[in-house]
Amino acid sequence: MGLFTPLAIKIGGISWLPRFLPQITAIDMFLQRITGGRLSLLRLAGLPSMVLTVVGRKSGQPRSTPMLCVPYRQGFLVAGSNFGGPKAPAWVLNVRAADRVTVAVDRVTTEAVPHEVGGEERDEAWAHMLRTWPNYARYAERTDRVIPVFYLAPVAA
Repeated sequence: MGLFTPLAIKIGGISWLPRFLPQITAIDMFLQRITGGRLSLLRLAGLPSMVLTVVGRKSGQPRSTPMLCVPYRQGFLVAGSNFGGPKAPAWVLNVRAADRVTVAVDRVTTEAVPHEVGGEERDEAWAHMLRTWPNYARYAERTDRVIPVFYLAPVAA
């Protein structure tokens, strides 16, 4: 946990913050671009992060999204929380349709196989994720949908 992690958790739980998600994402992508991937808003907050790139299921174009990730086993967990909004983020539909995704973590880019977890596996993964980002529990309370959780397993070289 970093010095600013408690502050990030407090800010991340604010109910009106989702309104600014497009601006937050744009700022984060800009910050990563000008620093060559060395800095991100999440990294500044002492939280694990990645840029997930997945081919759009309709456009066929690669779409990149910065996001919180949680190291798990040999890969990473990501949640389609959308801050507890009524709809899942667009990347969720693209990941569900993809056989492979690209993840960039700590300036290392690798391919991964996405797997949406469910049942007991999801319960275990969710509990693990809450230890890194307790706001996931708040997001789950804000929405009627089940927040999707994906395990991104690195492709063996």
